[in-house]
Amino acid sequence: MKTNFSSNLYLWLLVITLPLTVFSQSTDFTIQDVKFKSQGIILAGSILMPKNPIAAAVIVHGSDPVKREMEFAKRLAKEGIAVLTYDKRGVGESAGVYIGPSVGTNNIDTGNLNLLSDDASAAVNTFRTYLTDKKTPIGLVGFSQAGWIIPIAASKNPQIEFMVLFSCPTITTLEQLRFQFYTNGNTTFWENHSESDAREHIKNDPDRYQFTATDPKISLNTLLIPGLWLFGEKDIQIPVKLCIEQLNTLKALGNPFEYTLFSKLGHNTSSDNDREPVDISLQWIKQKALSIKNSKK
Repeated sequence: MKTNFSSNLYLWLLVITLPLTVFSQSTDFTIQDVKFKSQGIILAGSILMPKNPIAAAVIVHGSDPVKREMEFAKRLAKEGIAVLTYDKRGVGESAGVYIGPSVGTNNIDTGNLNLLSDDASAAVNTFRTYLTDKKTPIGLVGFSQAGWIIPIAASKNPQIEFMVLFSCPTITTLEQLRFQFYTNGNTTFWENHSESDAREHIKNDPDRYQFTATDPKISLNTLLIPGLWLFGEKDIQIPVKLCIEQLNTLKALGNPFEYTLFSKLGHNTSSDNDREPVDISLQWIKQKALSIKNSKK
C-alpha cells in the first residue's frame, strides 16, 4: 500500500510540474498553454515556439479588453520568432481586473500603466525559462497603449533587448487624451485640420481627467536597446508628427531608435489589410536579433 501511494504521488507531482500540454502543432511551430504570476494574480497565455527561434517576443496589448493575440503571434512564429501572447489582466483566462475604456474607466493613469508593465515584465521572465538557447534575444512587441507600457517594462527588466511599437505614442498620457478628444473619432480629421491647429489644442485644451501624466520619454531617455516605431500618418488617436519629432530628439541624443511612417494608414498599422508594416517589423527583428546574438559571443 505504501509503495503504491508513493508511486502515485510521484506521478502526480510529475504531472503538475511538467509544462502544460501542447494543444496544437504545425510544421512551423508548436503552441503551448502557459500560466504565470504577476503582482499576486495568475495570467494565462500561449507560447508559439518555432524549432530554432531567431528571436523571442512578448506581445503587449493596446487599451481594449484583449485576449491573447493568436493571429498576429502566428505571423511572427511562421518567420522563426518565438512568441508569448497572453490574455490581458481581467480578460479571458487571466485573473485580475480589466481597467479601460470598454468599461467606462480611465485606463492610462500611472498606477495602471505600471501594473500592466509588471505583467509584461513577468511574461518576459517566464518566457526566458522556455527558451533552450539562452542567448536568444527577447523583446516586446506592442500596440497603441503599449507605447507607455513597454518603455516602463524595459527600464525595469534588463532581459528585454529590443522593442517594436505599432502606433504607439511618445507624448504624455494627458497630451494624447487632449488630441483624441479633439479629433473625436472623425476619420476625415486631417482633411480639415492643420498640424499647428492640432498642436495648439494638445497644448492648451482643458483636461477631462485629473491624474498625474505618464511621460514615456522619461524611460526612453534611459534605454539603449533598439526600438522601432511604425506610424500611420492619418492616425486620429495619436499625433504622429509630434511623436516623430520627439523620437528624432531622442535619436539625436544617441538612443538607438528608428521609425517608419506610412502615409495611407491610420492607427491600425498592424492590420492584415496592409502587410507592409508587419513585414518591415519582422525583417527588423531578425536583423537586430542577429546583431544582439553576435554581441554575446
